[in-house]
Amino acid sequence: MLNNKRTTTSLLKYVADLLKQVNSLKDENEKLAKKNEKLQREIERYKTYSSEQEAEVKGHKLTAEKEKSLVRYKAATILYADIRGSRDFSTSPDNIALVDSLDEILIKLQEIIAKHDLKKIKTVGDSFLCVGGIPKKNLANPVLVLLAAIEMQYLIKELYSSDRNKEIWKLRIAVHTGSITASIRNSRSQQYDVTGTTVDLAARIRHVCEDNQIIISGNTYELVKDFFRCDYWSKIPVKYQGFMQLFSVKGLKTEFSLTGKGIIPNKSMIIRIGLIQFMDLQELILDKMEKELPSDLYYHNIKHTVDVVTQAELIGLGENVSDEELLLLKTAALFHDTGHILSYDNHEYYSTLIAREMLVEFHYTQAQTEKVCELIMATKLPPNPTNKLESIICDADLDYLGRSDMIPVSNSLYYEMKERGMVESLNDWNNIQIKFISGHQYFTETARNLREVNKQMQIERIRNLIVENAE
Repeated sequence: MLNNKRTTTSLLKYVADLLKQVNSLKDENEKLAKKNEKLQREIERYKTYSSEQEAEVKGHKLTAEKEKSLVRYKAATILYADIRGSRDFSTSPDNIALVDSLDEILIKLQEIIAKHDLKKIKTVGDSFLCVGGIPKKNLANPVLVLLAAIEMQYLIKELYSSDRNKEIWKLRIAVHTGSITASIRNSRSQQYDVTGTTVDLAARIRHVCEDNQIIISGNTYELVKDFFRCDYWSKIPVKYQGFMQLFSVKGLKTEFSLTGKGIIPNKSMIIRIGLIQFMDLQELILDKMEKELPSDLYYHNIKHTVDVVTQAELIGLGENVSDEELLLLKTAALFHDTGHILSYDNHEYYSTLIAREMLVEFHYTQAQTEKVCELIMATKLPPNPTNKLESIICDADLDYLGRSDMIPVSNSLYYEMKERGMVESLNDWNNIQIKFISGHQYFTETARNLREVNKQMQIERIRNLIVENAE
């Protein structure tokens, strides 16, 4: 009996110990649960923070990529056009033929856009937008856009003026020049989006434009008024700018029209466009020379090239050359030392190779390119020109001989040649210079009048330098 009592007591004590352990485990479990809950909250906070950070980084990357794809143009020209008449389909007995006619028109308009180096942005129904001056900078873009606009109007009026649909198809065109921002929408097909106030204002002009008209802004008018017949048309209010004047374009001026109808540009007009685009070509070539010419060209550098271009134009005007001859002279002067990029020796020949490659992109004819290359080769020393243009560029190339800065310019050539082991001392160089200048002559009357007197003074200055160095 006593044993049973002891057994029961031991059992109760054992159960009590178990209960204590259970309670202790419950407490530990609750503590662990709280810690786990807290840890989960921290994990969630970390995940949220990481996601936000990742999104922010991605956002920055996307923004950076977007910014990188944006290109800003200071002077581009927007052409916004509507082909009017598609709303009259319901009254036409031959709707299918009219739709086919519209497709044909759009194809031909696209050919005109490409012909004048414009970029089509979008076509929505019977409206389309294109822009001149992108993606390659082109200072002549306002002129090219208007040539395209005039050809488009001619297409509609003349080619689609049959009795059946002459009252159906009408075209209205709005043009405005200003700054825009362009972004590539599709890199494979080189499709662009354009934005900016210039685009918005072109759209506004389109809404006030009437059928069969080309209406341009005052901005565009100032850039093209020398080439096109334009009449004041109206004005529209522009926020923060007052009123914008608008002009109606009637066609090319007679002196620039091939047939006198004001539609097709003649050779004189094409040359004028080339003279405008020369500024783009010059910027491109000078940038290429700055990046690629050897650093030890102290004389045959960008400054010399700019000098020769300037003097070629000055002497050319003095010699009463034509616009085309002036363009060829300036182009040859621009390219005549680019061959130094490839070789110091025989650089004139290498200059012609670069010219042949690049002038194609600027629509120089084969005959013009050949003439430019002949002029470049004429600058090879000693000068031996065979015609007036070669005489002009030879005089322009050695214009410094009769200028007040002849000595420092000559010294830069000395250091350039000394680097290449072509001359030893400054006295040797000055003796060479005296011999060269004494035997040199300017070939054009303009250059002789400008430089011949000073050139004789240079000989005495160099002789004095030789005496000073000898002492």
